[in-house]
Amino acid sequence: MGSKERAKERREKRLQEISLLRTIPYSDHQRWWSSETIVVVTGGNRGIGFEISRQLAVNGLIVILTARDNNVGLEATRVLQEGGLNVLFHQLDVLDPLSVKELSEWLQQNYGGLDILVNNAGVNFNLGCDNSVEYAEKVVETNYFGTKNMIQAMIPLMKPSTSGARIINVSSRLGRLNGRRNRLEDVNLRQQLGDLDSLSIDLIDKTVSTFLQQVEDGTWTSAGWPQTFTDYSVSKLAVNAYTRLMAKLLSDQGHRIYINCYCPGWVKTAMTGYAGNISAEEGADTGVWLALLPDQAITGKFFAERREINF
Repeated sequence: MGSKERAKERREKRLQEISLLRTIPYSDHQRWWSSETIVVVTGGNRGIGFEISRQLAVNGLIVILTARDNNVGLEATRVLQEGGLNVLFHQLDVLDPLSVKELSEWLQQNYGGLDILVNNAGVNFNLGCDNSVEYAEKVVETNYFGTKNMIQAMIPLMKPSTSGARIINVSSRLGRLNGRRNRLEDVNLRQQLGDLDSLSIDLIDKTVSTFLQQVEDGTWTSAGWPQTFTDYSVSKLAVNAYTRLMAKLLSDQGHRIYINCYCPGWVKTAMTGYAGNISAEEGADTGVWLALLPDQAITGKFFAERREINF
């Protein structure tokens, strides 16, 4: 059996395991959440975000589905509500400070805050073998700075709990620091971003700013950035680094807020031009699992298919 066949067999076995786990209900002692637990999902109107919203609502949580466009967000919410699920809609543009503030105030006034934040909103303009950086600024702003904006805004609103509040960042293996492929060629920068003692928000911001500057002046192709979906990969590399850093900072400050990121895989959604190899349901699975994991003292980790992977 060749390596491709073995990899396919392992994947099929893992998907069977996940499918089986989905059919096993959480027992009462495992359910740390209740019918009053609040989860906010960004970019919840379609694809992985919609499926995460659906699965969390099926498990009895109150889901606040957010989207930039009112019409599409309301329509997605209506579909879930017609299925008997407790899902509400609130408009949100993660790049608009006023929009983020309005959501924050609404959450505070109506629910006293939130328990779970799922940062799913993201964009990618490359399909197939394309590797254009024409929209690099928008990609980095949405995927990294949008995620960062939401985390900073929501942390003060996260409800204290013995089980801990949770933040899940939807990321990608394409942003791994130490993957065999698609990693940064700059060894010093890779070491700095991988070392929690030297990692800082300034370093992460400077890294993406340097990339965007090199895109602008046309020098990015020879600067050692990831070679596949470069702008998307850099944005997710920043998300991954920020996840690790925030986990450390929150822990050092005594907060019981657990933050992790995960790769949903190559999912059949609009973002991939429906060219992925797994369904949105499968892609959402690990994010939902992280949100509901009983007795979760896990933070600052990277997951795929319910298993920890290296940054």
